[in-house]
Amino acid sequence: MKTPSEILATSENGLLQPSWTSRTPTGESAEQQSRPGNISVETKAHVNMIFARFMAIYGHKFKSCFETENEIRIAKREWALSLAGFSESELVLAVNRCKETLAWMPTISEFLAIIRDLNGDFGLPGLRRAYQEACLHADHPAQHRWSHPAVYCAGRETGWFQLRSEEESQTFPLFTYHYEIMCRRVRHGEDLRPPAPVALENKEDSTTALFIQQFAKDHELEDELACSLLYYMSKPRGTRIRDRLRAQSQIKADSLGLGITLPDEASVSST
Repeated sequence: MKTPSEILATSENGLLQPSWTSRTPTGESAEQQSRPGNISVETKAHVNMIFARFMAIYGHKFKSCFETENEIRIAKREWALSLAGFSESELVLAVNRCKETLAWMPTISEFLAIIRDLNGDFGLPGLRRAYQEACLHADHPAQHRWSHPAVYCAGRETGWFQLRSEEESQTFPLFTYHYEIMCRRVRHGEDLRPPAPVALENKEDSTTALFIQQFAKDHELEDELACSLLYYMSKPRGTRIRDRLRAQSQIKADSLGLGITLPDEASVSST
């Protein structure tokens, strides 16, 4: 069995590569690599750089993650698919952060989270925040000013009706799938465009959003926590899912010692 260092340094013809940034096999021929949508040579070089540094940083811990040549090849392909579009400088900074903060090699999701923490990840909001925004404004998506076009596009592909009416266990995985695709398109330089907000906004939709902001201010909560607690308001009134989510949020609020009773309806007093 080959060692990780041998796998990292071996080319498709079995010869050692001249440097740790050169290409390694990913199961694609030269013709396949030139086709649109396939992993670029630059991205492969970036992943080789990351894996080589991880091997140097984590030593036997890195080696224990991969038992065979095929495992490391598959892993590198998954990393390449996830990191396409990021610059070398962004990836180097993320590796440096891993070296400073993590005792073990990160997963892909952990590495992406570090990139987002360092540079904002093209202005893309985090997955959970994006999902909550899509649910809260699924009633009238064309009337909302979206934090990022990718959120709107992922919500549209998931289905606004599904986001309004179905269980999170059903919609969150589907939204995650579409949001990751949209994020990847953004990182590749594609200009996603949501519809321009209409001049007259739906009064109920505005009331809910304003109420959550006021709720957070009144109870001195972070906006993200307030949005999470009042997420049930994105579901239709009188539905079992809304009642169940409200009950779960109340349990969460009680466990945090907030000492508040979550409202059933959203209302903002006029001043």
